[in-house]
Amino acid sequence: MICKICNQDNNSIFTAKILNKYDVDYYHCSQCYFLQTEEPYWLEESYKESINLSDTGIMLRNISLSHITTIIVFFFYNRKKKFLDYAGGYGILTRMLRDVGLDFYWKDKFSKNLLARGFEYSSNNSFELVTSFEAFEHFENPLEEIESMLTKSDTILFSTNLINDDLPNPSEWWYFGLEHGQHISFFSKKTLEYVAKKYNLNLYTNNSSIHLLTAKNINRYFFWFVLKLNRLGIFYLLRLFHSSKTGNDMGEIINKINIK
Repeated sequence: MICKICNQDNNSIFTAKILNKYDVDYYHCSQCYFLQTEEPYWLEESYKESINLSDTGIMLRNISLSHITTIIVFFFYNRKKKFLDYAGGYGILTRMLRDVGLDFYWKDKFSKNLLARGFEYSSNNSFELVTSFEAFEHFENPLEEIESMLTKSDTILFSTNLINDDLPNPSEWWYFGLEHGQHISFFSKKTLEYVAKKYNLNLYTNNSSIHLLTAKNINRYFFWFVLKLNRLGIFYLLRLFHSSKTGNDMGEIINKINIK
């Protein structure tokens, strides 16, 4: 099978049972260390609901990521600009970040926008930064999705759990998501370095789950330090520098309804 990142021919390294019924081969690239499933014929079944049943961490994750995003934007980007949450699910993160005071918008071609209605993506806007949290592992064609994001901004802040050189056993790593079958693409740090080089971007990562691809030059030690600040609760201090959009958003939506 051809690697979807670097086009290297690679071989199956193990088989795992997805959705408790399909024996699926996984292919590991010896060049960029990308791990992918065989062509995912089961996705229609996996996405009967866009958010899988076992995703019990969805709220805690969005709270944490809203804090991390706020901190990254505050220290490295212009917080007065517009931002886009790509593959934004139900709109939880977009709503949270608008409540903080950041001008975020939502885009997701597979999920219904439940919580950020009225603030959907428009091609008329330009964006300071695009977020894409817990989505890269879902991408059937990762480079197409990355290129789509890069048409909207030269900065992508995203999360996905990295695989190590010593590949985990599929039955022992929860991130394979065998019970729901939605996780089909797995990245290593080497994979992300390959992607950064391909698109002439800089990669900053905590070597675990939080990653930044950007045209901007950032001191990587300061990037790590800023992520550490999140554990100290600096988000609550930074909120003082923002004005929540919650009330204004309500007024804007009411005006749109009245105009109709």
